[in-house]
Amino acid sequence: MDNRPIGVFDSGLGGLTAVKELEKVLPGESVIYFGDTGRVPYGTRSRETVRRYARQDMAFLTRHDVKAVLAACGTVSSTAGDIGAALPVPYFDVLNPTARAAAKRTRRGVVGVIGTNATIHSGSYTKALLQAEPGLKVFCQACPLFVPLVESGFVEPEEEITYLAAKRYLEPLRQAGVDVLILGCTHYPIISKAIGRVMGEGVELVDSGREAALALAEELKRREMLSGGERPRWAEYYVTDAPENFAGVAELFLGHSVEGVQVNDIESYWAESTT
Repeated sequence: MDNRPIGVFDSGLGGLTAVKELEKVLPGESVIYFGDTGRVPYGTRSRETVRRYARQDMAFLTRHDVKAVLAACGTVSSTAGDIGAALPVPYFDVLNPTARAAAKRTRRGVVGVIGTNATIHSGSYTKALLQAEPGLKVFCQACPLFVPLVESGFVEPEEEITYLAAKRYLEPLRQAGVDVLILGCTHYPIISKAIGRVMGEGVELVDSGREAALALAEELKRREMLSGGERPRWAEYYVTDAPENFAGVAELFLGHSVEGVQVNDIESYWAESTT
């Protein structure tokens, strides 16, 4: 039994899709969420910069005495797994659970992956998919406009700008005949209806936030680290900029209100993250 909270972080709002799934599969667990809204998006940054940001984000959460850390960010998962593995608490990311799920669900052995520039250029999903199931055909597409669209609130199914961006990015994957599409950034499930509209009913969308939450839940149960339930569940939310914007859009992700969002100066964790 371990009553400490689970720490979750992302470059902005996208990681809340993982938090929503955690609320479903682990309803008795408390969460500390950190969204680096002042530096979003991570996906357009260099590998070195993303790794520095990841160190800072992880240092922030471990200072808050979390029992596990979930990198609910496809970009961090693709470039900084070794940093997470060195943490003093169990570390989880979205990459491997999602790749394993997609490899199991494809019927024709043709899998598509969409993500940020950094995630796609890293080749991490292709590598993980082929490790899970050699012989798969993998088609990848960077979708750099999706994160700014989501962070700006263009998330409703009827948003024409979001649909047009999805059509521009996804048409090559549709033409390739993929039957499973990995949403390789946790922002993307919030616009899954637009993505699904382009891809068609025959393509299954794999939510990386959900797969990561399921993997985390299974591992905490295995390690006997679940909360004992003596105290009511609670959640804290931290950002690096514009807490009022975060609170407003967060309701779209979680389906309930978010209160008391706190602002944190993440740069203060730079010294710790380099030690």
